[in-house]
Amino acid sequence: MSLTSTPTDEQIKRVPKALLHDHLDGGLRPQTIIELSQKMGYKKLPTEDPEKLAIWFEEACNSHSLVRYLETFSHTVAVMQTKEAIIQVARECAIDLARDGVVYAEVRGAPELFTEQGLTFDQVIEATTEGYKQGVAEAAKEGKKIRVESLLCGLRQNNKSQQTAESVVKYRNKGVVGFDIAGPEDGFPPTKQLDTFEYLRKENAHFTIHAGEAYGLPSIWEAIQICGAERIGHGVRIIDDIDFSGSTPKLGPLASYIRDRRIPLELCPTSNLQTGAAKTYAQHPIGQLAKLRFRVTLNTDNRLMSNTSMTNEMTQCVKSFDWKFADLQRVTVNSLKSSFIPFEERLEIIEKVVKPAYAAISAE
Repeated sequence: MSLTSTPTDEQIKRVPKALLHDHLDGGLRPQTIIELSQKMGYKKLPTEDPEKLAIWFEEACNSHSLVRYLETFSHTVAVMQTKEAIIQVARECAIDLARDGVVYAEVRGAPELFTEQGLTFDQVIEATTEGYKQGVAEAAKEGKKIRVESLLCGLRQNNKSQQTAESVVKYRNKGVVGFDIAGPEDGFPPTKQLDTFEYLRKENAHFTIHAGEAYGLPSIWEAIQICGAERIGHGVRIIDDIDFSGSTPKLGPLASYIRDRRIPLELCPTSNLQTGAAKTYAQHPIGQLAKLRFRVTLNTDNRLMSNTSMTNEMTQCVKSFDWKFADLQRVTVNSLKSSFIPFEERLEIIEKVVKPAYAAISAE
């Protein structure tokens, strides 16, 4: 057996994984949502049965509508309005990811969403970091090593992005590694927040931008060429700039630029099936984009809403695209190369954790 062999389901569970695109408020345990709602007197949950609640979230998100998909967050956000709740959710996030084999994760959240009951941005950010710290320590007791960092999100439809960006700079090297802008794409182009991106560049701060998920190539072009995004959140619609009609695929100018510059695509296949960006896993552009050697990364997006995990995403890629150990290692290394931590720290995880584990597990 070697890196060119096909991994079993059990081996996929054990290989190291890296995750760049995961929303904190999209990954709560159903049981935790129920517990927190009872503590704070939140009465709007559709059910208080954890199994039924998990099914409700997934079904609500299978509507093929990004707008409806985003609506489900009203429940998770509602129960994350206290420091204690945020710490618990962040702690459990780190533990759940570690149990899934994730060794490095950048988890994102919009501080403004958790200030409805009086918390400040600083309190939200510090509670999140504390929760990750506790989760990392708890995972270590289970023999699992993980590093979790925060990305802070601004929301396209609101006007708090500048404040969020300033928090990214304030908490740099204190648990926060970058900025993101999320929310509905249509009608809210990234250029509306151009001042914020210029501020981040002036401060040498890292940022990614949600683009090319529900909206097409103009969104991706703006994010990269006007706003200066280092990575693209989703970016799945870049496939529209590739012509597959001939014997070999022909890349358009934007697709060529993205591939040539090695701009990372934070692809989230299961999530994209729910919002209508692809009909089946086998038809998802990740297969073709990986074959064409774009800087493809594999991600969960919202583990609760999509009922997914990194193990599930990898398993689906193996089944749908005949990926081998080498392909799984490549997307993992791609994620670490594209992460927002210092270069030598990325290399250390790649060389000391990822590659040795893939070599050992694939040799079984």
